[in-house]
Parts: sequence; C-alpha cells; structure tokens
Amino acid sequence: MILRRRLPALLLGALGVCGAVNVLSAAEVAAARASVTAKPVATVAAHHAAIASAHPEATAAGLEVLRAGGNAFDAAVAVAAALGVVDPAGSGLSGGGFFLLHRARDGKDILIDAREMAPGAANRDMFLDSAGNPVPRLSMDSALGAGIPGEPAGMALVAARYGRLPAAQSLAPAIRLARQGFALTPRLRAELEARQRKFADTPDVARNFLRNGAVPELGVIIRQPELASTLESLAKNGLDSFYRGELARRVVAGVRSLGGIWTEQDLAAYRAIEREPLVAQYRGARIVSAPPPSSGGVGLIEGLNILSNFDLGAVDALTRKHLIIESERRLHRDRAMYLGDPDFVSVPVARLTSPDYAAGLAASIHSAHVLPSANLPGIGAGAAQGPQTTHFSIIDGEGNRVAATLTLNFSFGSGLMVSGTGMFLNNEMDDFSMKPGVPNGYGLVGQEANAIAPGKRMLSSMTPTFVETPDKVMVVGSPGGSFIIGMVLFATLDFLDGRSAAQIVGAPRIHHQYLPDVLMAEPGALTDAERTGLQALGHTVQEGNRRWGNLQVVIQERASGAFDAAADPRGDGVAKIQ
Repeated sequence: MILRRRLPALLLGALGVCGAVNVLSAAEVAAARASVTAKPVATVAAHHAAIASAHPEATAAGLEVLRAGGNAFDAAVAVAAALGVVDPAGSGLSGGGFFLLHRARDGKDILIDAREMAPGAANRDMFLDSAGNPVPRLSMDSALGAGIPGEPAGMALVAARYGRLPAAQSLAPAIRLARQGFALTPRLRAELEARQRKFADTPDVARNFLRNGAVPELGVIIRQPELASTLESLAKNGLDSFYRGELARRVVAGVRSLGGIWTEQDLAAYRAIEREPLVAQYRGARIVSAPPPSSGGVGLIEGLNILSNFDLGAVDALTRKHLIIESERRLHRDRAMYLGDPDFVSVPVARLTSPDYAAGLAASIHSAHVLPSANLPGIGAGAAQGPQTTHFSIIDGEGNRVAATLTLNFSFGSGLMVSGTGMFLNNEMDDFSMKPGVPNGYGLVGQEANAIAPGKRMLSSMTPTFVETPDKVMVVGSPGGSFIIGMVLFATLDFLDGRSAAQIVGAPRIHHQYLPDVLMAEPGALTDAERTGLQALGHTVQEGNRRWGNLQVVIQERASGAFDAAADPRGDGVAKIQ
C-alpha cells in the first residue's frame, strides 16, 4: 500500500467526531431490518444521484436541493442541517465532524475538518480532582465537557467553496422541518426514553420533545420553534454569524449560564480547516480517508496494510475473522499511543501507514493463536460503551461525492440545551485523554498526544471514506465511536469482495479495540462453531444484546453510472436514488 504525500493543512480565515454507538434493542433492530429489506434496491442511470442518510427526511432534504439545481456539496449542507433537526441525538449545530469531498471536474479530494476544539480556558487537568483522579462523568454530563462547535463553519466552507446555491437555500428544508415538525421515529423515541428522566427536568428540552413529561408515541409531530429561529438567523445572516454577532453572544451567555467556559473570543477564533486526505492502495483499490485529528484514515490504512500480508481469500472464515481482529487490536494500540491534533503534536502518519511498518506488525500475528493485548507495548485498560453520531453519503449526477460524519459525541451530547436556541450542547471534551491510560466514555485510552490544551482539537475515530476500483466507487462511513474504524474496514473488504450496498450495511459486526482485550460481537454475528473456534484461539468473546453503528453506503458503477445505495437497517435511515 502506498501513501500519497500529504500537504500542510490550510487554515481558512474567512469562515469559521466520535462519534458514538447506536444502541437499539434487538427487537427494534429486527423491526427496522424488516422495513428496510422489504424495499427494493434500485439502480438508475448516471445523470441521477443517490443519498444514504440516517433519516428519511434528511435524505429528502438533500434530494430537494439537488432538484433545485444544487450539487452534492449543497445537498451535504441540506442533509447535515436536516439531521440536526430530525436526529438531534446524533448531531447538531453545536457539534462538529468531517466532510470528505470529491470534486468531479478536477478530481480534487479534500477533507473539511470541522472538528470541535477546546475552549481557551481549558486546561490539561480540568476533569481531575485534587488527587489527580478523573471526576466521574464531569466531562460527559456538564457544560465543561463542551468543545467549541465546528459544524456551522464546516457547512459554511462547503457551501462557499464547493456548492453552487446560497447556503440559505440549502438550509430551507431544515428550517421547515424544525418549524412545521416531523413524525417521531422509533430510533429517536428510544433515545428520548433513555434520557426521559433528565429531560423531564429540563424545560427547554421538555417543551420540544416531551408531552406532559412523557415521551410521545410514534408518529407524534415534533416541532422545535427555538431551533427554527436559530436556523432562520443563520440563513439570514450567514452560517458564519454563529461565531460572531448577536447569535454568538446569546450562545456564549447560554453556555456560561450552564456552567461552561466558552467566550465570544473562542467562537470568533474558530476556523474550519481544509486538510489533504490520506490516500493509499489496497488490492488494486484507491482508498481515500480522513487524516488527523481523525484517527480513522490512519487506522483504516494501517489495518488494510496489515491484512495485505495475508491471503484472506485462501483461508477459512474463522481464520479470516481472527486475522482481521488481530489487525484491529494493533491499529487501536497505535491509535492510543500516537494519534492527536497534528497542529499541536507530531503525529507519525507516514510511519503508521507504511507497508513496511505493517509488515512488522503482521509478523506478530499467528493464525493459530492470539497475542494478548498485554503482550503489546501499551497503556491502561478500559470498558467500551455505546452511544451515537451520524453519517451520510452522497454522489450526484456530475460525479461529485461527499462522505460526512457528524457528531455531538454521546446521545444528545451532554443532554443540556442552550436556552432559547434549541441546540443540544456537545460533550466532545470527553474525547481527549484526560489522563494517560484512563479510558474515556468509549473505553478508548490515550497518551499525551491527545491531552487537553486550549484551542486543540480532540482525537476522533470518524472515518468518512471513498473506496475506488477501476469498475466502481463506494462512499461509506458510520457513527459508532471506537467501533467506527472497524466497521469501515469490514465494509471496505466486503465491497472489494463484490457485495452489494444492502449486504454491506446489513452484515453482522464484530469488534476489537486493543483495550479492553475483548472481542465484542453483535447478537447472531458468530455461529456456535465460530465462537468456539475463536475462544480456542485465545479470544475472550463477549456477545451483547445490542447492535451498533449506522452505516450509510452509496456505490456507483463507472461504466454505466448505475447506483446501488443502502441505509443501515439498524437505524431509521433511508437511501434514495433519483
């Protein structure tokens, strides 16, 4: 695998992950899967477009903008804004993320880094007590856990540099959804039920999402007038007005009233950044993915590099799973040791994505037994959890592409709402390493490379990715926190093995993240023989009763232009081709 040289990041002065895990029950997943698989998979001609997102209204918003003359980049703004309305557990204006773009007319690939950053008053030990130990849930449940948002700046940059419509036109569907309302879906209802006790005591949330303190029934219309007004202000005054002026003053005042440390100077200083994506080769395919401060692209490429030392097509299914699990163990170890914000620390991207380095890691993998994580040089221990984020994939009729992963971190972020704005407050500060070896909310451990510092962007696992072969291209990504890299790794392997979009998003999932040293599996992901076989190799297998992720895939055939698109049956999403 060959990595293309990365250009320095370009800070943009004009304008301005992870993610977490979808936690539906098995019964809810079965119902969602039945509703999705009952729909036919469509393929159409090249002059049409395809969108897969986590909510049907968001997919419809993107298609509406395309029909109005917009391109994939305008549609991305529309989908992102709409998701913040209809899927507020996963993303919103106070969050951030990464937009991976491909512009067809000149073949340009670019990553828009809209990751949140630490406020200016943040410090290395802000979540530790006087004895130097983490204060339980302080980074997750309080306004101190909120990073300076990047999503509005990211949308502004995408619209201004790559779109062709005014941003206000792309925001119109989201404004309509917030003002007129949308029908409550199973996934959002489940997320509200999980937070009902807290939300019932939060008037700003309760009046928008609850009825007499209770979660409404499916299909009830949810209206968010305060969020509609915020979106209308951004449409009128520009998305960059989030960071300066009257709206910025109100946002800062609201956050500080909740106990946060934001300042108007923090908002004014935020910039979305254009970064050169990571580009590599695997099995004749071109892989384009996110660079730091996302660990996604580095992890994906490192994992594929390790696997390139094995003939996955020549081994049995059990050995194939074992080899992939062992590659995940090693890439997540390196994530914990070396990854952080490249504007603050030196990240050894070239070494971590080198085929020679991967060959050394592959040499430590034995097909007949496990090398325990404790035997790999590393740090700490943890226990994984699973909240949420969102992703969407778009290809338009010109061949422009967007893979965007956006987040508030945990479900509804901190669960706090900035009064009068309709915005849930993110808790992205939990994605920093608050103390070496201490796991965050996803069980991920880290070192000083991801330590808290003012103005620094916290490490992410978001992995928006393009996979290109001579015959087809896939746009892919998912929420899932620490699970994301592995999901995109498996999706890439499935795509290269010729599987359809529906097969890719519907495949059962397994996961290993180095620490804890446990192989996690969705219900039904392993046969009895596979479970027994993996345990005999030395794996500690933990089968849960929940499924994770919300993969969104769009595939296009190069010759015919025909599309194949699918939304993950684990969620409420819909893939549409027009």
